[in-house]
Amino acid sequence: MAKFIKKDKGDIPAINTSSLPDIVFMILMFFMVSTSMRQTDRMVTLTLPEATEVAKLERKDLSSYIYIGTPTRQYQAQYGTDSRIQLNDSFKTVKDIGDFVAVEREALSEADRQFMTISIKADENTRMGIITDVKQELRRCSALKIMYSARKAGK
Repeated sequence: MAKFIKKDKGDIPAINTSSLPDIVFMILMFFMVSTSMRQTDRMVTLTLPEATEVAKLERKDLSSYIYIGTPTRQYQAQYGTDSRIQLNDSFKTVKDIGDFVAVEREALSEADRQFMTISIKADENTRMGIITDVKQELRRCSALKIMYSARKAGK
């Protein structure tokens, strides 16, 4: 007598994973392109003053930031509690602003240099003398597009 072997028809076939690396790579590329990384770490404490008028930047990549405020706790032992100027990732003086503007201009393309904007983010308790000195130095460097950052009213 012959034996008949029954095959199990209840087995689920294996999932085809050959396209999985392509999908993961596409998702990874999407997130890498769509997210923006923070370019500088703030070393000063900022409480922005309340704004009365708001203007939105057209292109944020054309703006450079000057932070003015008291150093955070980890830097107060070294730099004190007076308001300081932060350019990129280090504390500088008013005299260093000219070099900062020149470096930021050189990083832009020739066509975009005329649209470069300097955004001043100053703490609401910062003395106006420091801000005036920064503005005067920016005028000497021919950086005439200046924007002040503030928080929206009611927030």
